[in-house]
Amino acid sequence: MSTPINLAMTPREWGMLAVLSILWGGSFFFVGVAVAELPTFTIVFLRVAIAALGLHLVIRIMGERMPGGLKVWRAFFIMGFLNNLVPFSLIAWGQSHVESGLASILLATTPLFTIVVAHFLTADERLSAGRITGIVAGIAGVVILIGSEVLSSLGIAFIAHIGLLGAALFYSFSAVFGRRFKRMGITPLATATGQITASTALLLPLALVVDQPWTLAMPSVDTWLAITGLALLSTSLAYIIYFRILATAGATNLLLVTFLIPVSAIILGAAFLAERLEANHFIGMAVIGVGLAAIDGRIAGMLLRRRKRA
Repeated sequence: MSTPINLAMTPREWGMLAVLSILWGGSFFFVGVAVAELPTFTIVFLRVAIAALGLHLVIRIMGERMPGGLKVWRAFFIMGFLNNLVPFSLIAWGQSHVESGLASILLATTPLFTIVVAHFLTADERLSAGRITGIVAGIAGVVILIGSEVLSSLGIAFIAHIGLLGAALFYSFSAVFGRRFKRMGITPLATATGQITASTALLLPLALVVDQPWTLAMPSVDTWLAITGLALLSTSLAYIIYFRILATAGATNLLLVTFLIPVSAIILGAAFLAERLEANHFIGMAVIGVGLAAIDGRIAGMLLRRRKRA
């Protein structure tokens, strides 16, 4: 018998959601520290490799067994490519040119891309008037966020913004592709462990060939601490909490974390990385938030119910 989904989240679930937003918001801070000394593929390889070790340890402690078979591992490798290799790399590279708080806001557009991708690739998640309105508002928010100065040029800052939006797009494809693991009878924890393990195997040759890590200077203690936090806190632990919320509160409630991640990322960036966002960044984030609220639909439904009662 499946566990029922709570449409109204409990205080415990709200607490887990807040912790998850801090862990994922912290990932932008950790990357912001690491990019000062390490190249892109080395950062991402260390992130997934250490995270894979942590998740395999959790699998052993929980008494689960990893599934086998060519079909299953082929799906893990595709998921690792869509959900880890490409977006993690684009985020790490993008943050070498874009501040961590702004990067987190751009990644908050993931639900906008997911709605469009799901419309074309699934049979049960179609576009509606509210979702189309949300997408239009979200696009307007992104335009405001990037700003006319960056949009008018084709420099590295503009490319970095597009790269971060590309990471959000790949996350949307992975969200749709990841639905198949439940049909395959694979537990969420095993799915997370399998895709992280597969992405580690994919990233190892890239890091060796492109970055040639043996030629790099030994990173500082701060960088190693950032990599460890990125792997164990913002990846391994975050996945465990993510799937726990997904199991009890559902995917719709889980999308609320998108509103919270930029808050923690901006606070950490301002406190420790001396980052500063402009007025258009906050206005753009607010407009994106309106778009996400329109997509979610619950706020409009709540206002409509109150109007009927009145």
